Amino acid sequence: MKDLATLEGKKILMTGGAGNIGRASALLLAEKGATIAIGDLDLAGTQETVEMIESAGGKAKAFQLDVRSEAEVANFVTQAASYLGGVVDGVFLNAGLQRSGRVDEFDSDDWDALFDVNPRHCFYVTKHVVPILKAQNGGAIVMTASLAGVKGGPGMTAYSASKGAIIGFGKSLAAEMAPFDVRVNVLCPGWIDTAFNEPAINFMGGVDAHAEAIKAIVPLRRQGSNEEIAQAVLFLISDASSYMTGQSMIIDGGVY
Repeated sequence: MKDLATLEGKKILMTGGAGNIGRASALLLAEKGATIAIGDLDLAGTQETVEMIESAGGKAKAFQLDVRSEAEVANFVTQAASYLGGVVDGVFLNAGLQRSGRVDEFDSDDWDALFDVNPRHCFYVTKHVVPILKAQNGGAIVMTASLAGVKGGPGMTAYSASKGAIIGFGKSLAAEMAPFDVRVNVLCPGWIDTAFNEPAINFMGGVDAHAEAIKAIVPLRRQGSNEEIAQAVLFLISDASSYMTGQSMIIDGGVY
């Protein structure tokens, strides 16, 4: 049987590859044969990811990118597409920001920051990469949202709103891009063991309180790993999910 999850010869453009889910995903996609252009504000961390890929025999390049700037995003897409040979088979929009706090105490600057990074960067990258996908009549877009965008919780009002916006954007984009054979799906991880969740952990009362909450909240009684989410990214960006578009894939240990 043909391995539909192979990415041999495929070209991937992604944001957010300096660590956590992004790094694990980049390593797996490269292992499966993809050449990857990675944009991230943390250039040093992203270069470490690239070095890990190259040491394993893969191909990748790191680009400095502030996803809050449309001009920088447009330049990144141009440079990344050039590195990839003018072809973009897959787009993984993984850059993200986490902030937690009660709504009556939440800072409006933090609200703006969440929306500037989370949904706005998905719009910016999509806007500038879609002409390439349309011209080649095919491709896959995967965006990282969160279980928080589907199921809210205390202290998560702003973050949930920003991630919910990605889910709505992805569903509409899937309908818009379907005539061009471009698939769009949204990934919604639950509690994953990453440094990214530190603001939420602090809001919950610290590491020990968080650990107890995980046992009570998550039916599988543990957090997920970056590598487990990377497997879902591979599925969504590869031909293994070739008849799937407009969906929000929730991976949360049974919470939802």
